[in-house]
Amino acid sequence: MDDARSSEKLADALRKRIDCPVDASVRRRVEYSADASNYRVRPALVAFPHGADDVAATVHFARENGLSVTARGAGTSVAGNAIGPGIVLDFSRHMNAVRAVDVEARTAIVQPGLVLSELQRRLRPHGLRFGPDPSTQDRCTLGGMIGNNACGPHALAWGRTSDTVRELRIVDGTGERRTLGADLAAVPGLAEFTTTNLAVLRTELGRFDRQASGYGLEHLLPERGSSVAKAFAGSEGTCGLLVEAEVALTPMPVATVLTVLGYPDIASAADDVAAVTGCTPIAVEGIDAGLVDVVRAHRGTVPELPRGRGWLFVETAGASPAEALAGARRLCAVSHADDHRIVTDPAATAALWRIRADGAGLAGRTPDGNPAWPGWEDAAVPPENLGAYLREFATLTAGYGVGGLLYGHIGDGCIHVRLDFPITDAPRRFRTFLFDAAELVVRHGGSLSGEHGDGRARSELLEVMYSPAARTAFAGFKSLFDPGHILNPGVLVAPHPVDADLRVAGLVPVPSRGFALSTDSGDLSTAVHRCVGIGKCRADTRGAGGFMCPSYLATADEKDTTRARARVLQEVVRGELDWRAPAVEESLDLCLSCKACASDCPAGVDMATYKSEALYRRYRRRPRPLDHYVLGRLPRWLALAQHFPRLANALTARPHLRRAGMRLAGIDPRRAAPRLAAKSFRRQSGGTNRTSASSGTEVMLWLDTFTDTFDPDNAAAATSLLEQLGYRVRIPGRRVCCGLTWISTGQLDAARTRLRATVDALDTHVTAGGLIVGLEPSCTATLRADLPELLPDDPRAKRVAASVRTLAEFLLEHPGWQPPRRPRDTVIVQPHCHQHAVGGFDAERRILAAMGVTVSELAGCCGLAGNFGMQRGHYDISVAIAENALLPALRKAPPNAVFLADGFSCRTQADQLAHTPGVHLARYLLDCSSGPAAG
Repeated sequence: MDDARSSEKLADALRKRIDCPVDASVRRRVEYSADASNYRVRPALVAFPHGADDVAATVHFARENGLSVTARGAGTSVAGNAIGPGIVLDFSRHMNAVRAVDVEARTAIVQPGLVLSELQRRLRPHGLRFGPDPSTQDRCTLGGMIGNNACGPHALAWGRTSDTVRELRIVDGTGERRTLGADLAAVPGLAEFTTTNLAVLRTELGRFDRQASGYGLEHLLPERGSSVAKAFAGSEGTCGLLVEAEVALTPMPVATVLTVLGYPDIASAADDVAAVTGCTPIAVEGIDAGLVDVVRAHRGTVPELPRGRGWLFVETAGASPAEALAGARRLCAVSHADDHRIVTDPAATAALWRIRADGAGLAGRTPDGNPAWPGWEDAAVPPENLGAYLREFATLTAGYGVGGLLYGHIGDGCIHVRLDFPITDAPRRFRTFLFDAAELVVRHGGSLSGEHGDGRARSELLEVMYSPAARTAFAGFKSLFDPGHILNPGVLVAPHPVDADLRVAGLVPVPSRGFALSTDSGDLSTAVHRCVGIGKCRADTRGAGGFMCPSYLATADEKDTTRARARVLQEVVRGELDWRAPAVEESLDLCLSCKACASDCPAGVDMATYKSEALYRRYRRRPRPLDHYVLGRLPRWLALAQHFPRLANALTARPHLRRAGMRLAGIDPRRAAPRLAAKSFRRQSGGTNRTSASSGTEVMLWLDTFTDTFDPDNAAAATSLLEQLGYRVRIPGRRVCCGLTWISTGQLDAARTRLRATVDALDTHVTAGGLIVGLEPSCTATLRADLPELLPDDPRAKRVAASVRTLAEFLLEHPGWQPPRRPRDTVIVQPHCHQHAVGGFDAERRILAAMGVTVSELAGCCGLAGNFGMQRGHYDISVAIAENALLPALRKAPPNAVFLADGFSCRTQADQLAHTPGVHLARYLLDCSSGPAAG
């Protein structure tokens, strides 16, 4: 059912039956063809239900038309549970509410599309929380958690998701609505089924806490409460579609302390689990040195860890900080660790936990940069067997010539590992390995899955773990709910082969034509397949200083995630879509090229670069949209306009002329045209030497187009600051450009031409040891990151890139420099997206902290993003993105607050939408230096 016309015909028919969006476009089906697993199955269509009526009607429609139905939340399944060939129901768009919270009873009623972190946020004022907390908690949904029986670090203390469910309302495979609780009579035939299968349920299931493979039928036993709701948890969407759930909550601990224990290796750490868990911690997590190496390579540094090559992160809780600390000290006394570190500072604790939280994405690459895949990422054994299992597993992987990054819930016996297996060219060998690994884990009394579910990744392996009688019981259980087997087929019962529908099998290299893609060996296919689908781009990480992904935060539409764009580009490099296909254009349209994903995505996906490459291939030697000629070549036109600034300003000040001109140029007429300065900085300077202090060290001020043309006072302020420190300030002898506007519109040949001229102009200064100070963050980031990628064969490019500094970085490198004190100032600061992604904002933070100002630092994009917010069709989304953080902060700001933004786009957006003029750090520091000290 992969024919586009057939899919659209089905979608038209379904729209007549349900009152919710239905999408059968090629782009949408590609976006939902994969989750975070190794698998790829393009659905016939995708629907976004508003409620139970839509769900029931969809199931009836599917039965009538021979289609399957697959439930999807955040699409973060690493086992392939959220993809299917028929109808995919995305519950996250509309069915995402907290229906009720009963603080006294400690329960909540939730819809399946609710994100866990949102539930936790709602519960926090009541001193309550939901117990399980997987690493994807900032985007995973409660429906997905129930479907997978998710756990997380604190399952050790507060149980799995199945331990929290009280009552579930579902639509089964016949379209019937059922309420599941602790009554077997809720499902016809279930009581008889349970009686018939008592022996299997008692002997093969529920042997240890992390036995997640298969169905949790042990919960049907009378001695376990005959809970149908608990048995449904972990059924992976094969028995029913959840529409509402009542779940139990747990009190938040009053105080916690993190202890990190160091061991020679991860297996030795596992050997110590019995001693550690004897101290009743609430979490015991394990991390291997290989994962820490990947984190260090990705971030440049990691928090200090105790001596060792394997670590346990152990959290103790208490009724007071002293009690929690006492528990940590007892733990250190009884453990057999070589070294330990007790952490009580919240910021330090969060930094250490972040290593573990980012593990799933970071583990997608080995320290050598090779892709590492899930598939055997979730095995579990009884904790007392874990050390022996890990040693034998190391022997197994060595025999296959593969390596893996180990981490996981060691206190529960659950290990996560991604292996650098050559799936792309050896799928049959991958299959053989999985069966060998399954036999190994079974020999140690374990489970194929400890929390991620079996899905497409492991369902076929159930024959290794369970008897024919148990597998027959699984099939019988599913048939009671889904006699037509339309719900998530191929999972758990009548499984698909583990090596079928592999997403990366058979891929061939696609050499990059624009960027060097040096970290991906010049292969565009490898680059876009960095996206493993963990969906961090769906998370609202602004509270933690994240910027990704601004368009998704504004639209809540999967198509506007970095992941969805990567999925479309993956189809292109597979040869399934052409670079000029409408799906590609639609997918990339709302990408702001902010580069936030390059730093915020744990897998290092750089969609801004991929978009530029895509536009380059789409339009090379072909006519382009008019805005590419206008905005994409803006520095050229501004260079001309500088000669007639009054005339240019007068023309753009006339509403009718401005609107007409903008429409012709492909610019949204609701935008105002920024006013040109009466005299550019270059013309003001009258040359390249700005100071008589000729004996001072020479520094090159990078005079970008926007500073020179619109805000020359910023360049003058920076020059004054540098001259006060004794530097001889120069600007390039001729007009040069970083080429950013050409890069963002995919005009890469022209960008290279400008960058070569830039290198020609700067290399003599750089070779002599000089530094370059940039004022516009986007230009600074381009010189640092894009210049070496676009001129990879020119050694001068790397020299120039290494010599670039932001003003803040340069000032902090000057011996003894201290900023003026301003303790009475309130500063709202908007870091630029490109600076956030390339280089970071730490230097500016340090300066503001030293000034003593009260700082409110915004996270997320301003929404203008250079060309993006000016282009026709982008105004509304640009404003919506500004409403994520920028505009609310400016509205709430005190009247005398300073809005600090080094980015021209950020200042322009604030000025046009909030009538708040922004100030550059150079001007703020100069004004503070020359004005009276406050406080």
